[in-house]
Amino acid sequence: MARLQKRRVHLSGHDFLSSLHFSCISLLSLFLLFFTVPVLAEDWSDTSISLRTGSKFAEPYNPKSVAKNIWALSHAGGTQYGSQFFNVDFLQSDKSDPASGGGGAQEAYVVYRNTFDLGKISGTPMTFGPIKGVGVTLGFDWNTKNDISYQSKKRMLVIGPTLMLDVPGWMSIDLLLLSESNFPAGIANRYSYKTHLALGAEWGIPLGNLGAVPFSFEGFGLIIASKGRNEFGGNTAPETNFDMNVMADTSDFFGARKKTFRVGVAYQYWKNKFGTPASVPGSIAKTWMIRLDHHF
Repeated sequence: MARLQKRRVHLSGHDFLSSLHFSCISLLSLFLLFFTVPVLAEDWSDTSISLRTGSKFAEPYNPKSVAKNIWALSHAGGTQYGSQFFNVDFLQSDKSDPASGGGGAQEAYVVYRNTFDLGKISGTPMTFGPIKGVGVTLGFDWNTKNDISYQSKKRMLVIGPTLMLDVPGWMSIDLLLLSESNFPAGIANRYSYKTHLALGAEWGIPLGNLGAVPFSFEGFGLIIASKGRNEFGGNTAPETNFDMNVMADTSDFFGARKKTFRVGVAYQYWKNKFGTPASVPGSIAKTWMIRLDHHF
């Protein structure tokens, strides 16, 4: 348990909130930048808030099951050059994942991706076989967490080619180069991992109707290569992370337009979470969740 044996730096609730307040201002600035720059003006968009809740989350080096509520703000949109996606998760753990200031840990996790469609940019469609488009994806991940031991401050840049598939709904496959760093408790300076690859897929596939209710199968999957040694000198392991939802569109029950109110079941399988070897307690998550979302 090398990570837990390192020095613990306690962060008060006030300090965490101040840090989170500053971070949220920075994130808001980024959000406004991404969605107000004219070159990224959107032809279509979908913004939603959602809640996922489950009782069997896992955290590396923690042998206990963790209950979490995850509130999210998501935005997807199409531009003249491709598409973009922004999501911020606000995660609240129960006391099985304790915060440094008492109670359950809190985390904010941000993902941004912008896919430039090479066919749209060049004016020449790039379609062949099951492929309806070819692009290049750029983006970042960002997080902060106030748990009692690790206190992650992840920063990650991504870039790589993307294939858009010709399927009902939509699906894309990416091969991404990841440049990741972290600055957890117990080290003096930000640590950069070895640059590594990830094979990813994202999808939203209609499943048809059950009676008058439309269903869809949505989610993402990632197979991530080892990122070398961690900040404490230990080896990291390749990760497998699949997060899948079956969603029912219940908008008709509320007299609302399609896809306004949805409810569903989600499942996450995450092996070697954050690159933690499988021999470590809490490194494998098999989590069922209930998901609710509202689109506007």
